[in-house]
Amino acid sequence: MNNLSKFCTCGDLACPLHPTNHDKGCAPCISKNLKQGEIPNCFFHQVETAHEGDGYTYRDFAEAVLRREKP
Repeated sequence: MNNLSKFCTCGDLACPLHPTNHDKGCAPCISKNLKQGEIPNCFFHQVETAHEGDGYTYRDFAEAVLRREKP
């Protein structure tokens, strides 16, 4: 667990890009997500307790933020 950033909230330890599975920190995950037009799941943890969308696109993240801000 020494490769985790202090802010890492990713619980997908089986993912080959998870920081515990290599020595490159969050960079491989972020790079993959940028190439796919997605946002890392750790960002979703900042706005939802459980991700409610079907995907991890920018739109999915924006919708999660908007759901959070509704009274």
